Amino acid sequence: MSGYWWSIEILDGAFPASFWHDAHGNALVEAAVTNKAVDWSLHRHPWGLVFEIEFNDSGDWWAYRQLPAVRAALDAVPDPINGLLIYPGRGGSAGAGAHRHPRPHLGAGAAALPVTEEPRLVAFPEEQAGEPLTVLAL
Repeated sequence: MSGYWWSIEILDGAFPASFWHDAHGNALVEAAVTNKAVDWSLHRHPWGLVFEIEFNDSGDWWAYRQLPAVRAALDAVPDPINGLLIYPGRGGSAGAGAHRHPRPHLGAGAAALPVTEEPRLVAFPEEQAGEPLTVLAL
């Protein structure tokens, strides 16, 4: 059975996120281990860091999130306005390590060009005997 992963992204702000981790990282990990976390990981990036944590039950996450040590740590992030992202699942750069390449187009990969018809000659039968045929270009 896979657990419930949650990601906490801390972005650099008035000071680097690494300073924030030095001050609050041990408290977050201790709170996680003592409150039923089954796994956790920390990823450092040039823009900040991502702390990922796994619980067997989603209720355990909510109990962890309400702990005073966790609330204090999250209140002290370097950029309190835009520097804290919390969401379910693995985060940060958990996806592909390389840029995505464009996929090939389905079919020919282009829209059909409009068809321009060559003018054609149409002959209409004469309405009255003795008159010449009228030829129109369409």
